[in-house]
Amino acid sequence: MSELLRIEKLTVVPVSAPHLLLVNNVSFTLQAGKTTCIVGESGSGKSLTALSVMSLLSKQLKRTQGQVIFQGVDLATLNAEEMRDIRGKRIGMIFQEPMTSLNPVLTVGYQIGESLTVHLGSKGQPLKARIAELLEQVGIPASRADSYPDELSGGQRQRVMIAMSIACEPA
Repeated sequence: MSELLRIEKLTVVPVSAPHLLLVNNVSFTLQAGKTTCIVGESGSGKSLTALSVMSLLSKQLKRTQGQVIFQGVDLATLNAEEMRDIRGKRIGMIFQEPMTSLNPVLTVGYQIGESLTVHLGSKGQPLKARIAELLEQVGIPASRADSYPDELSGGQRQRVMIAMSIACEPA
């Protein structure tokens, strides 16, 4: 298996209190085609590590050291536009709580289609067909594409998030 992602000595701190180490010297490697679990108690930095990989840390936090190497590219060296191109297209992330990630005023089909439009230029019937395919792939009837997040169960919303993360067939 080939190396997909390598985190080396990642450290994240609050901007206002850099002596507080929220993520301290974390290193690990993800292999393509393998499942890797990051386990730890609440508050141990699992989510901050993932957000750091995706360059989604809030402005109150900063990465002070470490490298995030994705397919040979250090993501820390990319500008915002370059990172946006990778995020959603080549790297997908499934957030823990779908109701805080899904927009309540947009249908789930629209939200799944957004990354397909932005990253792959999909539109019209091919876009609708791909959205239907993704919903079916995660066990949701394609007819639910016109549903709003609050019309779905918690498990279905989580599966919509999975469909969104795999839409562009990331690495």
